[in-house]
Amino acid sequence: MTLDPDQLNPTDREILSYLTKGRCTAAYISQETGYSKGNIRNRLMRLVEHGYVRQLGGGLYELIEDPRDGSAP
Repeated sequence: MTLDPDQLNPTDREILSYLTKGRCTAAYISQETGYSKGNIRNRLMRLVEHGYVRQLGGGLYELIEDPRDGSAP
């Protein structure tokens, strides 16, 4: 199941913006955005479930495909 761009909330959009620049941890994104680490993790897992983000281990995530424009990084 894919997500339409209008199904992304502001947190998702910020996460995707960071991941377009490279691999990140939830802790780093949380620190940079001010969103709680739990919220970032929950949103990352949603993006993982939909196949847009890959969890690499050690808390590191990378972008596979950007649902905002359908392109890979």
